Amino acid sequence: MRLDRFISERTEYSRSEIKSIAAKGGIKVNGAPVKKPDTQIDPDRDKVEVLGNELRADKFRYILLNKPDGYISSTDDGDGKTVMELIPPEMRTKNMFPAGRLDKDSLGALLITDDGDLAHRLLSPKKHVSKIYIVKLANPFKSKYIDIFSSGITLSDGYQCLPARVKNVENSEKLAFIELNEGKYHQVKRMFAAVENHVEVLMRVSVGGLILPEKLGFGQCMELLHKDVENLFEPLDFDAFCSDFSAVFSAILINNLL
Repeated sequence: MRLDRFISERTEYSRSEIKSIAAKGGIKVNGAPVKKPDTQIDPDRDKVEVLGNELRADKFRYILLNKPDGYISSTDDGDGKTVMELIPPEMRTKNMFPAGRLDKDSLGALLITDDGDLAHRLLSPKKHVSKIYIVKLANPFKSKYIDIFSSGITLSDGYQCLPARVKNVENSEKLAFIELNEGKYHQVKRMFAAVENHVEVLMRVSVGGLILPEKLGFGQCMELLHKDVENLFEPLDFDAFCSDFSAVFSAILINNLL
């Protein structure tokens, strides 16, 4: 493969920018500067660095972002700051986009990728990739929510939701986990509104079997390894998750509110 094509597919640089960087000695192959962008390389064997950043052989990139409040899940900045601004330049590619969305005021796990096929699989209703959220409610959690949500709650516009699981967080009246297998507009907020409650804070803590790392702070991101990407399509045990991560995510949410 041509060196400039390899770099172009894995960064935001144009071919002309790559040519300029190469001319200035900013591109190295196996540790040696290469000034000819049309140099042929072996993507699986050669180590390519651009301005000190090594490029991975994988064609696609998968970034997990812990989305903070105030950013929109879009590549278009017409409505304000976008989550793409939080991705460091060396981790971006030309075709990168959020695979799914979180509301502007919502927090937590958001996948950023340039792999359209994977994003389609992830968002397809047929795949039933579950997502778990922790919410802070305006009013105390009621045990009747468990049966109401599990039977498929009806929203104010008449939409019949798929069955969902919900569970209160131990030692907290107003914190709860909810697991969805679909992603309609403002769905979590609308579901709790349907039982006369109000979601004050919402944070997504897992996508499929991929759990938001405790040490990944708001606004921070990390590149996912192949095994992490595979976990996106592995289901979690909701009860076990709530038991194992109740203290972790409730503390993160509470600390974020202080």
